[in-house]
Amino acid sequence: MTYKHTVTGTFLSRPNRFIAHVDVNGRTVICHVKNTGRCRELLIPGVTVILEYHPEAGVTGRKTEYDLIGVYKGNVLINMDSQAPNRAAWEWLEAMKGRAFPEPGANPGDTVRTPDNIRREVTHGDSRFDLAFTLDHMDGKSQVPAFMEVKGVTLEDHGMAMFPDAPTLRGIKHLHGLAQAVREGYDAYVLFVIQMKGIKGFKPNNITHPAFGEALREASSGGVHVLAYDCIITPDTMAVDQPVPVFLD
Repeated sequence: MTYKHTVTGTFLSRPNRFIAHVDVNGRTVICHVKNTGRCRELLIPGVTVILEYHPEAGVTGRKTEYDLIGVYKGNVLINMDSQAPNRAAWEWLEAMKGRAFPEPGANPGDTVRTPDNIRREVTHGDSRFDLAFTLDHMDGKSQVPAFMEVKGVTLEDHGMAMFPDAPTLRGIKHLHGLAQAVREGYDAYVLFVIQMKGIKGFKPNNITHPAFGEALREASSGGVHVLAYDCIITPDTMAVDQPVPVFLD
């Protein structure tokens, strides 16, 4: 995914979870923060941030000309746009068409499948999943319907990515919905899109929200596939890249 207009600034303050004050070339601008998470370890006064500029704001009625979409943590650029993971995951799935889809725990000789018929924001039961698709056997003989929920990850500690950075009852509901879909005969995936590089593994944040970690382990035991991928990040782009190890304990 690509941003049209980006600029660099210096983070000053975050009066509330929706807006931030950023210095851009000596001028303080008000930005919409595209992430309602706490992000306390990222948004520290003085850090360099990336903004998306909207030159059409005055015409379209936007309240701000800028969105805060990225931040440097040391030398690592982290995309913190909470809308970016869904878009990047959809692009990643589209690029996987005709290629072997990653199957956690697959063994040599297992049936190779590829995604097709990809749709976004699909309702099933009382859940609304980010992505729905079919997994077509590459021998052309059969296909299985599947759902995927996408979670963006910006929290990192000593090379370990963690989710969530704040309690999320909605996240638990999604996991229960995926587990129910498996019981109904669907394939189901939760994809943790780690919005940075340099990650050695992913694990649930059992300290901040132990109930989410327990729900993730239960979903995995019930047949929900847990995937975690890092991303290639530039000030203008974000793309899902490589799988990272998942540690559920």
